[in-house]
Amino acid sequence: MGKIYYMMGKSSSGKDTLFKEVKQAMPELKTITLYTTRPIREGEHNGVEYFFVSEDTLNAYESQGKIIEMRAYHTVHGIWKYATIDDGQVDLDHENYLVIGTLESYDKMRTYYGASNLVPIYIEVEDGERLMRALKREREQEVPRYAELCRRFLADTRDFSEENLANLGITRRFVNQDRTQCLEEIIGEIRYGKL
Repeated sequence: MGKIYYMMGKSSSGKDTLFKEVKQAMPELKTITLYTTRPIREGEHNGVEYFFVSEDTLNAYESQGKIIEMRAYHTVHGIWKYATIDDGQVDLDHENYLVIGTLESYDKMRTYYGASNLVPIYIEVEDGERLMRALKREREQEVPRYAELCRRFLADTRDFSEENLANLGITRRFVNQDRTQCLEEIIGEIRYGKL
C-alpha cells in the first residue's frame, strides 16, 4: 500500500521550496495537484502549483461528489478556495505521493484515505524569520499584497497551534533554519524513517 507524505507548515516556512527539492531528489514520488480559485501568482503555471479554476468549476465538482476536501479563505481580495478533487490522480495500490497543504487539509485527507496512509511532514521556522521571508517575497511581487500577508501570518498562528498539532498526533518537526540539512532530514525520513 502506498503512502501520502503530507508536507505542511506556516506561510513562508519554505515548504514550497522544500517540496520542489524533495520531488527533484525523489522523482518516484507522485504529486497531487490541488485546485484553487485564487489568482495565479507571478511565476506560477496552471496545472503545476495548482489548477487555477473558477468558482463554477469547483461547484460542478462538488455537485458530482468529487471533492475530498475544500477550504475557503476570506481574504482582503475576496474568498479564495482550495480543494483536493477525486479526479483519478491518486492510486495508493501502486504509488507513493508527495503533497503540500494545510493542517486542515491534512486532517480531511487523513479521514478520506485513512490515517495509516498519510505521513505528516511538518516544516517549522521561527516566527520572526518567517515574517522577514514573507515580506521579502511579497516585495518581489508586481503588486504586493501586504494586508493579505498579515492575514495569513495571523491565521497560521491559530491554524498551526500546538493544540491542533497535538490533536492530529503531529510531534515530529523539520526545522528549516538550514535548508540543506532540513531537506536531508525529510528525504531520510521518507526513505528510511518511521514517522
